[in-house]
Amino acid sequence: MNSKEYVQSVYNQVEKRNPNETEFLDAVKEVLTSLEPVFDNHPEYIEAGLLERVTEPERVVSFRVPWVDDQGKVQVNRGFRVQFNSAIGPYKGGLRFHPSVNQSIIKFLGFEQTFKNSLTGLPIGGGKGGSDFDPKGKSDNEVMRFCQAFMSELQKYIGSDLDIPAGDIGVGAREIGYMFGYYNKIKNVREQGVLTGKGLTYGGSLGRTQATGYGLVYFTNEMLQDAGKSFRHQRVVVSGSGNVAIYAIEKVQELGGTVVACSDSDGYIVDDNGIQLDLIKEIKLVRRGRIKEYLEKVPTAKYVEGFTGIWSVKCDIALPCATQGELDVEAAKVLVKNGTYAVAEGANMPSSLEAIKVFIDNDILFGPGKAANAGGVACSALEMSQNSMRYSWTFEEVDEKLKRIMADIYTNSKEAAVEYGYDNNLVVGSNIAGFLKVAESMMAHGIV
Repeated sequence: MNSKEYVQSVYNQVEKRNPNETEFLDAVKEVLTSLEPVFDNHPEYIEAGLLERVTEPERVVSFRVPWVDDQGKVQVNRGFRVQFNSAIGPYKGGLRFHPSVNQSIIKFLGFEQTFKNSLTGLPIGGGKGGSDFDPKGKSDNEVMRFCQAFMSELQKYIGSDLDIPAGDIGVGAREIGYMFGYYNKIKNVREQGVLTGKGLTYGGSLGRTQATGYGLVYFTNEMLQDAGKSFRHQRVVVSGSGNVAIYAIEKVQELGGTVVACSDSDGYIVDDNGIQLDLIKEIKLVRRGRIKEYLEKVPTAKYVEGFTGIWSVKCDIALPCATQGELDVEAAKVLVKNGTYAVAEGANMPSSLEAIKVFIDNDILFGPGKAANAGGVACSALEMSQNSMRYSWTFEEVDEKLKRIMADIYTNSKEAAVEYGYDNNLVVGSNIAGFLKVAESMMAHGIV
């Protein structure tokens, strides 16, 4: 069996075993199509059934989460934790609280996380988890009761040397605090490193809040500089307005770019004079408001209902930072038509496979999420290191380590692409670079 036949046969098996799990199947297909040349060079991987093992999670946990709302009514949500691959270290990956969460999404995220974590060069495996609980509109007490109910089950499967969750969409410092406090209460321990994304007063890391957004811009800047370009005087569109988007905007502005649009799940704003970041922070981080409130202070800006239209805003650089599947093939064509020359993903697979093909076919500089948005998990691993040492680094020390990690991810992805005959294709390069470290570790461990 040649490598093409092998990869196709494994995908067919994955598809048969996971019917209707669209998000997971798309993620597997995107990675597997990049790996054919690897198996030409390493036929021993085929003999070892490596791809069959890499595409099957080591453990999938699904559980009931009953909790009581402020009206005294019992609510029931569903919780998940997927421990995908521990070949290079303990499982590491965020928890997502959002109505869209299901097993397919968590498996897709865990699969992606395995290779993203590998790219950081740090000893962390891949995992992911979450719930279909929606914290939006809930009181602090309701969020606390849910987090405690969620952790009462999750605690059976995690630990600082086993599986270390962090935050993701819908899970910020508030939620991490509630879960961390309850974990330590019911386990009767003080296990500092069991969660990352913690507050600074109880084991968190300086720079963690900014890490994914800053890391995205550091990676993109490496990509731009390699092409003889920079952020300076460029129009930039950033989708989303959570932590990733906010700190991507902050770093782009520091590097001389002008961010002209951002969004939330209701719609998007356009400010040709440049987004006023302090106002966005006040609306989204302090008041937990909606992006359209921006117009109350900046009436010259424009607000448009529906967030998908943000990609029609003319820009030089696009940074999708909201959620998976937000940038489809039609949006990609509009970006190309409008002269956008660089796209880098700050979310997990925000661009559809068809959109990515449009970018590659049109020689757009493209930074895939598993490489470009690895800054968050990289800083989480740095938080784990500090917890283990009972020590904390300064913001500047963490930021410098993050810069170096993102530069190394870019370099390793580019070199892998060149080595395997895919010059300037960072999608293939990052997939191969991430996969090889996992593959070598799995081969060393035998069939386990």
